[in-house]
Amino acid sequence: MQPLLATETSQRARTVLVTGAGKRLGREIALHLAQHGWQVAVHYRQSQEDALKTVADCTYQNCTAAAFDADFADEAAVRGLVPRVVAHFGSLDAVVNSASTFEHDDAASFSYANLARHLMGNTAAPILLAQALHSHVRERATDNAKVAMGSVMHGEVNGAINGVVVNLLDQKLWNPNPDFLSYTLSKAALESANTLLAQALAPALRVVGVAPGLTLTSHMLSDAQFQGLHKLSPLGRSSTVQDVVAAVRFALENQSITGTTLLVDGGQHLMRFERDFSLM
Repeated sequence: MQPLLATETSQRARTVLVTGAGKRLGREIALHLAQHGWQVAVHYRQSQEDALKTVADCTYQNCTAAAFDADFADEAAVRGLVPRVVAHFGSLDAVVNSASTFEHDDAASFSYANLARHLMGNTAAPILLAQALHSHVRERATDNAKVAMGSVMHGEVNGAINGVVVNLLDQKLWNPNPDFLSYTLSKAALESANTLLAQALAPALRVVGVAPGLTLTSHMLSDAQFQGLHKLSPLGRSSTVQDVVAAVRFALENQSITGTTLLVDGGQHLMRFERDFSLM
């Protein structure tokens, strides 16, 4: 498979940084993008073995991939991640923020520490990565003699200029319940950041949210419970992995989408759930 090229006349393949790509949904996003011609920077925090397997599987798709560790509780590590990826690949076009802290608390067990932990990983880190990508694509445009100033000012489609950030959110923001309070607050803040960053960083950067419904099971659900909950939607099924990764790629490649969120959940956000899926 030949790598898909950026829309500029140079023969540079597009590169995406996928956070939390060692496991679960982040891994599936990385593999899907590799299959469709993207070079993939695989971020991980502790799961190095899993991340290296994702790299190997991406490479099997005739894609260039590499693993990069960073603890999102460490601001210096987050700020250094994009420069490390650029140093390795030469350029970066997109960031998919899939990594997420998801720990249970509620109004009774809420604490400063728990909220801070969720906000650092789920909100602050994606904002810093967007900031870094924005700086990179602007510098790249300035350094590229082929880019006309008129194209820069009008935000025309050009792989040398435009970058994109896709933030993984959650349908529960549109269908709230009081479980996982700090997690929900951090994702709500990230959803607001979609709008604010899309305004502040255009035209060099687009910012798009993708909000899945119940997609993967967990240790908190039996297979039978998961299958039953997955059917609780107006369409009779929630999102599958294939649905979500296809939506992420659509958000990455559609040059007219920014400052909004694609809900990919079978309509679960239209229903009322008193508890989080994992506690039902």
